[in-house]
Amino acid sequence: MKIFISILGIVSLLTIASCSEQNQSDNKVTAVKTEEKPSLVATSVVRWYSAEQVARGKPLFQQYCAECHKADASGSPDWKKTNAEGKLPPPPLNGSAHAWHHPLAMLTRIVKNGGIPMGGSMPSFKEKLTEQQINDILAWVQSHWPDKQYTTWSQIDQRSQKP
Repeated sequence: MKIFISILGIVSLLTIASCSEQNQSDNKVTAVKTEEKPSLVATSVVRWYSAEQVARGKPLFQQYCAECHKADASGSPDWKKTNAEGKLPPPPLNGSAHAWHHPLAMLTRIVKNGGIPMGGSMPSFKEKLTEQQINDILAWVQSHWPDKQYTTWSQIDQRSQKP
């Protein structure tokens, strides 16, 4: 009887250990599959702008935009709440707010015409900046966006160009 109980105990332990190893093995496979997907997405992101545009956009952003949107494009912390004048404060442009929800044509239009029509207080820059300068500023801004936001933005932008 003691031998039977001992054998039963050993078989139970081996079964538990085998299941545990199998579960750990399954978890490792799942983890590898999960980790592979983001790296494939991250390496396949192609952006519309060049490094030269980003370099040209940085001093332009500092000159024309940083006073309100901060030098690092972090914007106002309470950008979703209207201020005392009933206006929306400058939002972050670093990928943590809503700018990446708007296609390039709309972002360009906002810089040109200002944010007043949208409830903000951003002035119009169409008399101060050329089309190329606006594109350079937007390139610098988008260079701060994480790949995930940029990829989603790119899809939004492509859909906006279809008739």
